[in-house]
This record gives sequence, structure tokens and C-alpha cells, in this order.
Amino acid sequence: MTGNFDVVVIGAGAAGLMCAIEAGKRGRSVLLVEHAKAPGEKIRISGGGRCNFTNLDVQPKNFISGNPSFALSALRRYTQHDFIALVDRHGIAWHEKTLGQLFCDGSSRQIVDMLLQELREAAGTLELGVTVSRIEKNDRGFNLSSSLGSLDCAALVIATGGLSIPKMGATGFAYTIAKQFGLKVTPTRAALVPLTFDPRELDWMKPLAGIAVDPARVACGRTSFDEAMLFTHRGLSGPAILQISSYWREDNEIVVSLLPALDVFAMLRAARAENGKQALQTVLALHLPRRLAQAIAEGHDADCPIADLSDKRLRVIADAINACRLIPNGSEGYRTAEVTLGGIDTDGLDQKSLMAKSVPGLHFIGEAVDVTGWLGGYNFQWAWSSGWAAGQAV
Repeated sequence: MTGNFDVVVIGAGAAGLMCAIEAGKRGRSVLLVEHAKAPGEKIRISGGGRCNFTNLDVQPKNFISGNPSFALSALRRYTQHDFIALVDRHGIAWHEKTLGQLFCDGSSRQIVDMLLQELREAAGTLELGVTVSRIEKNDRGFNLSSSLGSLDCAALVIATGGLSIPKMGATGFAYTIAKQFGLKVTPTRAALVPLTFDPRELDWMKPLAGIAVDPARVACGRTSFDEAMLFTHRGLSGPAILQISSYWREDNEIVVSLLPALDVFAMLRAARAENGKQALQTVLALHLPRRLAQAIAEGHDADCPIADLSDKRLRVIADAINACRLIPNGSEGYRTAEVTLGGIDTDGLDQKSLMAKSVPGLHFIGEAVDVTGWLGGYNFQWAWSSGWAAGQAV
């Protein structure tokens, strides 16, 4: 295939599909190319196969960026309610799971099918298994050398995402193109990712693998999240840990509270006064998983009646439960990260259209841009909103 199009979109993920749909609705001739064998693969696997497609409570605080206000224009012009209305028009049943997170009642494949139907109705063309080897700017727009042949377009949209989950084909393509055209790329790192620990910490964590605490409070600096936490063979995971991983940096500590709603010291003193013969782990097991309660008692050499424990020892135990200071030695990296933090510097992009200020007609959208959402549907909303915004401009 060779051809001349109004718009070529590279990357058929959430942002790319939305952009191609919107451009097609506006009468543009649109070619959407994807190097994988199927479109929307991150949509398909998300939310345990049910796709956490947006969140009811989208606010600026839910996003991390070098310019916190950059995402506002797109998010305000295409909101979570707009996407929910699209889902409803296609008769896809959904539910709120927790904290405003919306999931399909059925399969995430319904979201992919919905977007593909919208693309067909907008007369967009999708080509899969396509590689792009070269992009050049010319007087008419852009020329692409691809496995389809030579492609020309007036507007080019890069929607190839970040580096997370390389086994699904994630690459740094967007960053390479940005640098080719003189745009800055902020440092990237794995985000929404489990944290790992050195062997000393793993000695007590490993036997607890599979145990969840819900909610736990996990803090790093002034930022904290009250959500579920999971012990693993490598360290800690679960929503609270994934959230804080976006804020954690090497050599920083995190502070874990296993019972954030409880004054543990007061509870232990009351239990001692009420029945001093009971064991510490018995008291703790009323509030924590049994194996975890046992591990805490054993870790403090407190396999004895609670009456034998002084206020000083109870305070130490309480702090270990609600003010446990840990220093991760790293994360599980892009292999399991849900998103990439950092990316194309927003200073070089127009806030309204996501177009490169110095390269007319070149747009970057979605995860490739330095806008990263919290866990809970926020990154998908950024994909829908940024894709929609670019689709109105190309």
C-alpha cells in the first residue's frame, strides 16, 4: 500500500483509536497503523480482563507531570462522563468497583470492539503488523517509510505509548521520534509497579506472600494512599504500593500502616487490661490476618501473655504495625509496570491540540506524554481525552 492521507496515527491503543475515530468523524481520511497483530492489547488485559476504563472522580491531583496543569484542557473538554455516555450508547454494562473506578460487567474486549466499531463508522482504516522505519517532514506534511510502503500525510499523530510491559511490544518509538524533531523527553521510569526489597527485609516478607491487608496506608513523603496492600515473594504489591511507586525514588523510605483507622497502642493496652492472659497474636488476629499477626508477635519475641508486655514494648509493637519504615531497593521495573512515568516534555506541546509547537502537524498523545495518572482508570481517561483533543485538531 502507498497512499496520501489527511492523518496517519501510529499506535492503535486507547489514545490512538480515539484520535483516529474523532479525526474520521470530522471527515478526514485516516490511516491507523499498529505494529502488533491486534489493536488495543493494553485495553484487553486491563482490570483483570474487565477494563477499568475511567474513574468518576477525575481531578488534576490524580495526575503527575512536570506541568500539572497541562492535562486540564483535554480532560475538561472530553470528560469521564463523555466516555461513559459512549459506553452506554453501545449497551455495555458497567459497575463501580471502589473509589470511583468503573469496570465492564463483562469483558474488556467489549471496549475494544466498541472502539473498532466507532472507527469503522468514521471510515478510518486500520492496518496491523505495520512497522515504520523512517519519518520525514516535507512541505506537504510528512512522509513515512513503512512495511506498507511510502505513506504521506498532512498530520501525524504518535500514540505508541511508553516502555511499560515490553512483552506486549512496548518500545521507546515515541521518544525517538520526539528527539528526532527536537522535542525534549523527561526521564522515564516504571510506575504503578510492585516494589522490591533486599534479602534482609525479604526474610520476613516472603513467608507472608499472598497475604493482603485492606486497607493499609502507604506513605512516601507527604503523599499517602489508603488501599489494599499485598505481600509477595519479591516484596510488596497491591493498589496502595502501586500508587506510591509513582512517587517513590531510590533510597527514599516508605511508611506502612497496617491498621490506619486504629490507635494500635491504645487497643493493645485495653486488651491487656481486659484479659492479660491472652497472647499478643490472638489480640492482633482480631484485626489482622492470622499469619501476619503471628509473624508480628514472633518478630518481637512476644510469644507470651500480653500481661507480660510493658507499655514500652507495646509502643514498639504498635509502631511496627502503624509506622513501619521500609526502604525498597527497587521495583519490578517495566516488565510489570502498568504505566511509564515521564515522557515527552509538555513544554514542547500545545495544551489544546497536543501538537508539537515547533513542528506543525506532529502530535503526541497518551502515555508517551509526560502525564501519568493514578491507578484506577485515570490513565485510560487521559488516553481518551488526549486522543479526542488531537482528533479535533488534525
